[in-house]
Amino acid sequence: MIPAIATVCLSGTLPEKLHAIAQAGFKDVEIFESDLIAYHGSPADVKRLCDDLGLNIITVQPFRDFEGYDEPRRGKTFDRVERKFDLLQALGADLLFVCSSVSPEAHGGIERLSADFNELGERAAKRGLRAGFEALAWGRFVHDYRDAWEIVRRAAHPSVGLILDSFHILARGTELQSMAAIPADRVFFVQIADAPKLDLDYLSWSRHWRCMPGQGELDLSGFMDALGAMNYRGPLSLEIFNDRFRAGSARSVAIDGRRSLIALIDDASKRAKRALGRMEPLPLRPTVKAVEFVEFSVDEAERHQFYALLRGLGFTLSGKHRSKDVVLFKQGDIRIVVNSDKEGFAHSYNMSHGTSVCAIALRVSDAQTTVARAEALLEEPYAGAIGPGELALPAVRGLGGSLIYFVDDQSELSRWADVDFEACTDEPSDVGLRSIDHISQTMQYEEMLTWVLYYTSLLTTQKLPAQAVMDPGGVVQSQVIEAGIDDNRGGLRLVLNGSQSHRTLSSRFVTEFFGSGVQHIAFETDDIITTMERLVAHGVAILPIPDNYYDDLDAKLEFDDASLAKLKKLNIMFDRDAKGTFFQAYTQSLPGGLFFEIVQRNQYTGYGAPNAAIRLVAQARLIRPDTLPRR
Repeated sequence: MIPAIATVCLSGTLPEKLHAIAQAGFKDVEIFESDLIAYHGSPADVKRLCDDLGLNIITVQPFRDFEGYDEPRRGKTFDRVERKFDLLQALGADLLFVCSSVSPEAHGGIERLSADFNELGERAAKRGLRAGFEALAWGRFVHDYRDAWEIVRRAAHPSVGLILDSFHILARGTELQSMAAIPADRVFFVQIADAPKLDLDYLSWSRHWRCMPGQGELDLSGFMDALGAMNYRGPLSLEIFNDRFRAGSARSVAIDGRRSLIALIDDASKRAKRALGRMEPLPLRPTVKAVEFVEFSVDEAERHQFYALLRGLGFTLSGKHRSKDVVLFKQGDIRIVVNSDKEGFAHSYNMSHGTSVCAIALRVSDAQTTVARAEALLEEPYAGAIGPGELALPAVRGLGGSLIYFVDDQSELSRWADVDFEACTDEPSDVGLRSIDHISQTMQYEEMLTWVLYYTSLLTTQKLPAQAVMDPGGVVQSQVIEAGIDDNRGGLRLVLNGSQSHRTLSSRFVTEFFGSGVQHIAFETDDIITTMERLVAHGVAILPIPDNYYDDLDAKLEFDDASLAKLKKLNIMFDRDAKGTFFQAYTQSLPGGLFFEIVQRNQYTGYGAPNAAIRLVAQARLIRPDTLPRR
């Protein structure tokens, strides 16, 4: 299959879109009609620009409302066809893209429509062109690819073929098995798009909510397997209508598009056990075993205060870097690296963002293979300065310009702490934290789909349904991605948050942080009551939860008085699902918006979503005390 993309996917003018498409590595493009109409130059100018960029124009689409007319409208429609043929030839394209009619003036009837396409084939053949027919999900008479194929089959002309579009097929829930019976040479073109599952009319769903493969919830695996079964090898083109993409960077969306197709075709090839495209096979997705460490960049002037916070949270200083101003804190299976060195990546990151998470390290099944896969998915490996005798941890860029390091169990990388750090003794202050439960990353709303694709294409992951959380300043969209969770432990849990409103705490964090980044980290304990009592004794500032929350909790769940009083005193929140129970509490935010969460899971699989709105109000009250009532 040949990766391609439609200009409608991107923001900007036609030249801007074409430059972004070429820079992303595409060789084939379909030009959306409105982009061409709005362009100030001639079709010959567009062809020259594409030639200069190394782009082949497959088609200009769509050609609407062609079939099913009586005379004289039918004759006028064929006059339009000839004008469109002129345009295609001026652009050097050979495919007329016909989508099924929605006109109230058109008529149905398979024989009538087949006759129209037979004549269309005759006219196309005389000019060395082809015509393809696509069934729109909202087509008046033809909205099923099986009906479109029957019309093409009966038209019985070699210059007339079928166009398939994953959205139009999967949105209606049409079965895919029949695709395998269609001869591959009769399918002239395939468009691909993902989308979240929504209860919308097909047109609105299509025009605003399509997304790149891997970013939505449609059965693209089944669709690709059906294409593989018919041995289709032609263009596979992204056609994405999405308001976020239209507001975002054309270059970023084009790169996302290419990355999504690379992963999609590779996954389908691995399932089919044969190459379905021209690309070399990608290294397998790695399994994430754990978060190995989290690295904070902390200015020298602030580090002693940050050390005090970590000790208050129960962490023990366990190592000092052999050549840099970097230390290692540990508690349970949690490792926190604090980097105050005056040179290097962390220092630069701190200059932009202040005290913050500058890197996350993941323990994966194979670190070098992971980086090789990232490179194949258009990521550039990061290589920092390495001192004598130090380990070079393989890494790629992550959210907001941060880093993601990779280590594994079978190489020297597993000894990074012993190699790079000298052991030291410190007064232990364990509060019972055992592991990193999840990491919350906050970003621009327009970035969320990019990072969903980034993580799901690189790692072996599970994507949970997106949720909307109410913030006092608007709605926050939240997307959970999990990797390597075994018996509800280990692995990686990421919570991605973004908001269109500029008044939410998520948006405030992005603004004050000067970009996207980690806003909070959740630590897991086996006994949250004991842990919170120790944190309070250590003087850690805990987020106060309103009394009304506990009154409501008591009314809904009938806690015994002593247990409820404990939760209330320690500002612990509670939730439960079909599998178990969940306790959570929060520290107050540091300057810049970073905070920590303490959780206890008892077979519970969620993230305390029902409590999120209460927590956001409690945080907003501390930030804006004059506008919100106090406890």
